[in-house]
Amino acid sequence: MADIQLAGRTALVTGASRGIGRGIAIALAKAGADIAVNYTRDEEAAAETVAAIQAFGRKAKAYRASVTDEDACAAMVASIAADLGPISIMVNNAGIASRGKTVADTDAAEVEKLLAVHAVGAHRLSRLALPQLRSHDRSDIVIISSVATLSHAANGAPYNMAKAAGEALALTLAKEEMKNGVRVNIVAPSLTVSDMGEKLSRAITGQDDIHHLDAKFPFGRVPTPDDVAAAVLWFVSDANPYCSGQKLNIDGAGMASFR
Repeated sequence: MADIQLAGRTALVTGASRGIGRGIAIALAKAGADIAVNYTRDEEAAAETVAAIQAFGRKAKAYRASVTDEDACAAMVASIAADLGPISIMVNNAGIASRGKTVADTDAAEVEKLLAVHAVGAHRLSRLALPQLRSHDRSDIVIISSVATLSHAANGAPYNMAKAAGEALALTLAKEEMKNGVRVNIVAPSLTVSDMGEKLSRAITGQDDIHHLDAKFPFGRVPTPDDVAAAVLWFVSDANPYCSGQKLNIDGAGMASFR
């Protein structure tokens, strides 16, 4: 297997100021990539991620842009090319959670809000980045989805729908962009140690510490952002010469139960 080396490549990771996005950004930087750190609100957290990346000797810059804002995203993608070089890795990670209500108790606005981030936002950034991605012999797009699409559990229709739509985007793009050397894959975590994961755990179990669930998960622990980042790193590297249009679930044996 080839060593995972990403020197000379520029990656845009959306939602990279914290959690899974931050873990992915740092893993890519450790492998040699320069990183565009996208964020929406928390400027301080984004600056901390940039500093962590720069500590590895890589270039990094934070870009504030909601994935739902066409003009802001277009300006960000253009700035990245000027600041760091043309994008060759696009990680669509930005995401939000739904309220955990039944369909009967959920209005259409919430569905539209989640679709706008998880699916339309990923479509927007991928489309805007494609001219840069196509300029390389090899480029990669990764959609961060969820194992929620395996079960479509009750009380999660907006999230389930949005993640499923994001996966449809990835599988379509993989076919369209193969001729341009762009590989497109899906990484789907289960509950993960992150801000969103901890909120979900607290809402379901009523306990603040997500690690009280460790014993219920494969390998005796709740997955971390590093576990998700390892899959992304493999997908976008030369260790993966031929895999595109695939989904990798980060859920151990898929047997975790925490309800």
